[in-house]
Amino acid sequence: MDDDLPRLKNDVLQALILQPLEPLSVSELTQRIAHLQAEIERTQNQLARADHVKADAEALFRKSI
Repeated sequence: MDDDLPRLKNDVLQALILQPLEPLSVSELTQRIAHLQAEIERTQNQLARADHVKADAEALFRKSI
């Protein structure tokens, strides 16, 4: 459903993807990877929570029919 919404012009993810990596030092690249991995974990946790809510809602509606 949210996939149908238009993307924001100042989309942070798009800006991150387009950022050139060449100017970054090894230390900065290592930090970037650590931050991205933490964000991936946070996003996966939110996705799991959303899946559980969806499954609970679907189960509730199945019981009421």
